[in-house]
Amino acid sequence: MKRLKNFLLGMQANTTTYREMYEGEIIIEQESSNLEPVIDYEPIYYHEDIGFEITLTHKLAQSKPTVKIMIPAGKLGITAYTPFIADFCLREFIPYIDGLNRELYNRSRPDNENGKYLLDRIGSEVLVRNSSYFAICHQKWYESMGAVKVRHLSADLAPKPEMCLCIRLQVQLPEKKIRKAVQMLCKELPDAVDMFSAGFDTSKLNEAIEMAEKQKAIRKYLKTSPYCAFIANGSILPRLKNTDLPMPNAVPFNSVPQDEIEVCGIKGMGIRKGVTVITGGGYSGKSTLLDAISAGIYDHCLGDGRELCITDETAMTVSAEDGRSVRAVNISPFIKWLPNGDTKKFSTDHASGSTSQAANITEAVDCGAKLLLIDEDRSAANFMIRDRVMKELIVKEPITPFTDRVNELYSSCGVSTVLVIGGSGEFLSVADKIYMMEDYMIRDVTEKSKAICFANGVKSVPEQQPADWEQKRTLFAEHFTSYPEGCGTERLEVSDMGFIIIGDETIDIRGLLNIVSKSQLSAIGYMLRRIELDKKGVTVDIDVLIDEIYRDIEKNGLDTVHSSFFTTTERFLALPRKCELKAVINRMRKTVWK
Repeated sequence: MKRLKNFLLGMQANTTTYREMYEGEIIIEQESSNLEPVIDYEPIYYHEDIGFEITLTHKLAQSKPTVKIMIPAGKLGITAYTPFIADFCLREFIPYIDGLNRELYNRSRPDNENGKYLLDRIGSEVLVRNSSYFAICHQKWYESMGAVKVRHLSADLAPKPEMCLCIRLQVQLPEKKIRKAVQMLCKELPDAVDMFSAGFDTSKLNEAIEMAEKQKAIRKYLKTSPYCAFIANGSILPRLKNTDLPMPNAVPFNSVPQDEIEVCGIKGMGIRKGVTVITGGGYSGKSTLLDAISAGIYDHCLGDGRELCITDETAMTVSAEDGRSVRAVNISPFIKWLPNGDTKKFSTDHASGSTSQAANITEAVDCGAKLLLIDEDRSAANFMIRDRVMKELIVKEPITPFTDRVNELYSSCGVSTVLVIGGSGEFLSVADKIYMMEDYMIRDVTEKSKAICFANGVKSVPEQQPADWEQKRTLFAEHFTSYPEGCGTERLEVSDMGFIIIGDETIDIRGLLNIVSKSQLSAIGYMLRRIELDKKGVTVDIDVLIDEIYRDIEKNGLDTVHSSFFTTTERFLALPRKCELKAVINRMRKTVWK
């Protein structure tokens, strides 16, 4: 830290580049006085055994460096290096940074005058992140000789590379206030890291590890069981208004007796594979239950209330998405014909509610989803159902409603469905299980519902001609690029409004409901750009390229896809699922599929 302090105090008070800090010049003195010193560059500054690597965020943010803090895992008593533990450490570190920011905050001045520490603002989901992870890091290999001069440690004293907890943040330095910048980087931040290390609660960590083991065991059980989701008794499903926090004094979830199972010593409700309907009156908790099932595709942190709501990891939430782009998608299972169009290779720049939902479902099946989560309120009514009266009245109807295919989806493709309904009883006749929510309490009404259907003449759906669910299309390299046409410079922007702008594309991803953080969206932008750069030849094997990029991330870390060239994309990244990345590609308007 003395070397960093020397650089900063040697700068002009009105500097805007901080060049010396980013370069990190080191003059290495040789053992023999006859040899000239060697000049090297290493922007890693040490506070005892903790390293602080300072890098340029991008060319337009020279006063907002990115700082990677490297804390030896042994210093914290950590012996396992999983994403869940890295996530726990980040959550434990956040209060220390919040404390520093409270001291800096002055509402009458902007952040670039006050200074500010910026961390990845995370939700309750446990994700692979570039803001907190474990990696082997080199330790301080020199002794300081004053200013920027150093000398190599002897072989017997030089520490070996060590597994470290790496926490990445950004520091908005107060412009034209060098001494305050020195205080922030060389004193306040190292002191906060020291307090974090000294106060690290290993008993709380062990509690989190125990929870992670339970989540892992339940996920393993689901893969070979007759169930697609599990909700532990006592889970708190409702959320506090406008937040992701559990609602205080909410009614805890309690399984219906018929479907209560015990997994790894935990009792709860198992949702069987097949077709499940959740119904109830307004404000009864049915959508809250579906949201909890949807949330269960990711693990959650302690205190979320849904830690033991575990769902098939391939599940996708599907809705109507008016206006989305569709390219050469086989929607024939649901749309038999269209005027001047072939539904086996359907394309449009502006899909309707029914055609968009048909495309969303067939694409989800193609991506390997084994569970579809659908809320009637977010669906196209004419796509989901057509009652017996309308079937009798309208003979020439191109749409095969979802109710007519939902059982086939499971019998032919192994794809289960959980449906939330409130306005139509047509779903009841096709469901294997029917649950009623009332005042956030659940009960099994399968037998009662079937009896009502029988009494009212609502019959099971007549057998359909088996559908062709296969997608037979190829992506061409033409227009699949991060370079706008006629431009030699790449373009990548990620908007807070739910758009990714890359090359000539503006991709609307607001309909992808399982993307849960801005960091995931930023990662998708960088991953898409990397795939476009890696493509070779006339056609693109998109599945192969996606698999390759995930293998690279697993081996070298999520930051391998990042580029500091782009100035409007956030520095913090979180790993999305493969199906989300592919779904974004499916929504591109300029691409050529055949």
